[in-house]
Amino acid sequence: MPSPVTTILTVISIVIAGQAVGSDLAFDLEAHRGGRALLPENTLPAFAHSLTMGVDTLELDVGVTADGEVIVSHERGLNPDLARRPDGTYIAPPGPPFVKLRLEEIRTHDVGQIRPDSAYSRQFPDQRALPGTRIPTLPELFALVRKSANTQVRFNIETKIDPNHPDETLDPQAFVAKLLGVIETEGFSDRVMIQSFDWRTLLLVQQQAPKIPTVYLTLQRGSAPTVALDKATNWMAGFRPADHGGSLPRTIKAAGGAIWSPNFGDVTAALVSEAHAQGLRVVVWTVNKREDMARMIEIGVDGIISDRPDLLRQVAGEKGIALPAGTPVAP
Repeated sequence: MPSPVTTILTVISIVIAGQAVGSDLAFDLEAHRGGRALLPENTLPAFAHSLTMGVDTLELDVGVTADGEVIVSHERGLNPDLARRPDGTYIAPPGPPFVKLRLEEIRTHDVGQIRPDSAYSRQFPDQRALPGTRIPTLPELFALVRKSANTQVRFNIETKIDPNHPDETLDPQAFVAKLLGVIETEGFSDRVMIQSFDWRTLLLVQQQAPKIPTVYLTLQRGSAPTVALDKATNWMAGFRPADHGGSLPRTIKAAGGAIWSPNFGDVTAALVSEAHAQGLRVVVWTVNKREDMARMIEIGVDGIISDRPDLLRQVAGEKGIALPAGTPVAP
């Protein structure tokens, strides 16, 4: 019969092992758009850089082309601050939506260098330009991760769909069907989360792929908030916080969400505790300053999405958070 001390040590070791393998207990260090402060956003070089560095999750955005390809891009169409024609000139705004372009047309554009003197270039002056970089497809990103032999990194995939601009994308049903089809075909269903400001797409994911966690993105500040506490908005798929005690976490729980992903400026320690009481994880976006990262960790968030995964690794390490191992890979 084991001694009491041996029994206690065994129990402790089991608990620690459970914490190590339980993704619901681990801090989530996410590279926003692959880490766009460092390399061109949502491109294979950026994702390769973050894989080599070591992150828990690659955060990305997807759209669907006219010929049904799922591509990785934050905008719903070609971005005039990024997309250059073969002659080297940047396209004029507004960029055409992907749903009206075939993949081969999209591939003719170079997205490896921010337009000089743009607001975007001033936001990320240290981003390393990589001329000749193209918009990747989602299967190409999955292939890169296979090449890296990283079996732990996850994907936080945002559906870039806007209920106020239905002509610029497929409808929610068709969009979700295309995305889930690629994820299933590629065999990554167990490593994916799907996030959106447009909650209609999340409800469809919950119906069609209930094992995939859904991430409810919210923005309450600025000139274009996506959610409100006193009414339903076009983004909220008919849900109203007023029906759930005026609580956004309770509303998301009622909708079937697993994760609440608010703008970090909208979050307080009390809201994090409220979300945790509902069984939700809280992963905030987009946190790029050291002091903000430290404050978010201190108030108990479960993860941070950042354009500076390198800085986030430093801050998280200083806070005693175990850091994900890098898996060196070239695109």
